[in-house]
Amino acid sequence: MHRQRNAEEAPVDAGQAQRMERELLILMRHMTMAGPRGPGKQAGLDRSAYVLLSRLEVQGPMSIPDLVEAFGLASSTLNRQTTALLKNGLVERTVDPHGSVVHKFRITEEGLSRLTAERERTASGLDTTLSDWTPERLERFIDDLERFNTDIERMTGRPWPRTGRETH
Repeated sequence: MHRQRNAEEAPVDAGQAQRMERELLILMRHMTMAGPRGPGKQAGLDRSAYVLLSRLEVQGPMSIPDLVEAFGLASSTLNRQTTALLKNGLVERTVDPHGSVVHKFRITEEGLSRLTAERERTASGLDTTLSDWTPERLERFIDDLERFNTDIERMTGRPWPRTGRETH
């Protein structure tokens, strides 16, 4: 359980919030700009495909209403995104085994292959970037990121399923 701030502790000040916002913006830019390198490299997944495929991988088949609940996005947005995934063969529609008329989307072998390749590319970049970090500093950073994410998930009521500490 995370410790809550008490009344005597200063809240995050405006300068800290600005620095945090700027660094998160730059981090998102780095993550989106990290595309394929070199001739003949397959284009990486766009951010929405990466996020949707990652969720389908850990949670299994999901319907548009399931995705709306999980992400808090409009169904029209998720329809566009899943249509693109279908068109590219990264997901397939399945019939709900519980008899619902709502179709669910399931990641395909191609989708899993592309997701795995994207993760390997990202991991390689992280290995290079973090090569001079001590294991202790890296573990603290990961713990802080996990806490930051789980605090947001708790506030929004949209937890991301985790399978435990992942290693590679």
